[in-house]
Amino acid sequence: MKIISWNVNGLRANIKKGCFGELLSSGADVICLQETKVHIEQLPEDIKNPLGYTGYFDHSKVKKGYSGVAIYLKNDSPLGRPEKVEYGMGVEEMDQEGRFIALFFKDFVLITLYFPNGGGGEDRLDYKMRFYSHFLKYINKIRDSKDAKEIIFCGDVNTAHNEIDIARPKENENHTGFLRIERDWLDEVVKNGYVDVWRKMNPEKIKYTWWDMKTFARERNVGWRIDYFFVSENFFSRVKDAKILNEVFGSDHCPISLDLK
Repeated sequence: MKIISWNVNGLRANIKKGCFGELLSSGADVICLQETKVHIEQLPEDIKNPLGYTGYFDHSKVKKGYSGVAIYLKNDSPLGRPEKVEYGMGVEEMDQEGRFIALFFKDFVLITLYFPNGGGGEDRLDYKMRFYSHFLKYINKIRDSKDAKEIIFCGDVNTAHNEIDIARPKENENHTGFLRIERDWLDEVVKNGYVDVWRKMNPEKIKYTWWDMKTFARERNVGWRIDYFFVSENFFSRVKDAKILNEVFGSDHCPISLDLK
């Protein structure tokens, strides 16, 4: 079973470039998208529910052309249909920007997120850190409840965890996305029993998932690894492979993939 996650930086723009069709042709069981920048009513039916897939969408309630996430689930996936779907964490302030979808299956919950980036001043950094805090509480509650399920979460976390995850750590240590407070939260995620799958399988490998397009950083591979698959520790034994698909273009991010046994 294959899951792909990609910050597409605008779904409609991605479609025009032909990238979305290529993504569907990969045959992935689940495709998770972030920063779709679209409301579902703006999409034609063949994009809402492409042949062979069912789409789930969350969009910004505060403005159009902003944020947004989607999950496409293959109709004949071994996962079957989700038991339930949640569009948000149940915290009104955190659920207004279309950043969250959770699909509940028998044994685990799959969550895709587009975390706030923390730019634009202290208020947005504070919002990002509160979003982080609420999210960790959300997944811990699911994992530790009497009806416990394992966790997979993926998406654009908007923070590079360690120096190996960013091309120029010293130059960026005072910039959002690599602030100590943001990186400490990722430390906390790991301490709470969640595994950064790609890094666990590639402890010393350098690869990035985002590049600044304005400075042609991708051509120079001056990037950041800010897109992740995390799984709860008990679920890691079901991981077969994880990849960063940096040969795929169409966004300022590249896709990442997770193969499960």
